[in-house]
Amino acid sequence: MPFTKLSLNQKLVAALPVSFSAPTEIQTLVIPAILNQSDVLAIAQTGSGKTLAYGLPVLEQIIAKPSHFKALILVPTRELATQVNDALKLVAKNTNIRSLCLCGGVDKQQQKDELATGCEVIVATPGRLLEFLGENAFDASNISTLVLDEADRMLEMGFWTDVQRIIQMLPEQRQTLMFSATFPEPLEQKAKTLLTSPLMIQAKQAADTAEAIEETLYLVNKGSKTKALIDQITRNDWRQVLVFIGAKDNADALCKKLSKAGLSTAALHGNKDQAEREATLDRFKQQQVNVLIATDLLARGIHVDSLPVVINFELPSNAETYVHRVGRTARAGEKGVAVSLVCHGETDYLTAIRKTTQRELPLKELDGFPVTDKPSTGESKRAPRDKQANRRTNKKKSIKQFQGKTKR
Repeated sequence: MPFTKLSLNQKLVAALPVSFSAPTEIQTLVIPAILNQSDVLAIAQTGSGKTLAYGLPVLEQIIAKPSHFKALILVPTRELATQVNDALKLVAKNTNIRSLCLCGGVDKQQQKDELATGCEVIVATPGRLLEFLGENAFDASNISTLVLDEADRMLEMGFWTDVQRIIQMLPEQRQTLMFSATFPEPLEQKAKTLLTSPLMIQAKQAADTAEAIEETLYLVNKGSKTKALIDQITRNDWRQVLVFIGAKDNADALCKKLSKAGLSTAALHGNKDQAEREATLDRFKQQQVNVLIATDLLARGIHVDSLPVVINFELPSNAETYVHRVGRTARAGEKGVAVSLVCHGETDYLTAIRKTTQRELPLKELDGFPVTDKPSTGESKRAPRDKQANRRTNKKKSIKQFQGKTKR
């Protein structure tokens, strides 16, 4: 089915990139439902085309009722906010529709000035939008449609309280659209309170996407992970690799080690300012940097066309996060590779991931990296009396108490 069959304005269809020859499954299912003014709960894998699945019908409704329709799109990160806003501007370029991105890392007064000139679409992170609402710089009473993009991630990152505060300021009579890659039980409970008789749409493409990703998991010693990572990148001659890691400090440390090994590497995390982050991501997209090490918070806004390889240097503690990570590759029908380096201490995380994904995800041995670490038994390595000695030490207050008894 071509886009022209979806009751969309020709100006929007004409602005679509040439590569978008036909709508994806989630777009085919969701666009008519949104145009019919239904509340929608859509479960769709990352990379399935969900931004335009809500973006096109939202823009269509604005064209149909330009003076009555305004949309608010909430996303979890500033990188994703920029990405969504850019996508909407692209397809709205033949119209008079104005969209504005409100997020941190950008001059606040500049955003205020742009907001004062008026716009039909707001793409925002919860924190920055609450700042504007608190300063009466944004009127939320005229919002016709609310979109919650990557709702599972907003819940996981602890933004839901902010989301609820924003929703309380919106009109009760509105259309609400929720998009999520996963649908954990806590989010299901939230959805029941936000959506009115929603159409639940789950793209079958999720299974196809999983098949498009070649997932390989290697059991390695915890101390061997860096060498194993370097080995995999060099052995396979990968030119563009996104590496996930948990902590910001660990990202910088790993970046230094890979750079010393001769790999063109950069790190992307929250300690870097917005301009530096955008420059780093652009260098990665242009393959001026071959390896990008990112924390989960930043990686959600990374959209790289045809990204070939994702590597989990560490497994995430949250199973849904694994789904989002591997979803960075194999986007829009492309093939991709996802490699995970797993140590014995992460087997509980792997069990949860297997349960969530309903995939076997077997652990393999990695040539040249024999596993010598032993699985944890759960028992403490310290003898009981050593613990008691440590507690006695902590109670000592003066230097004299640390001195041994003097023999007479």
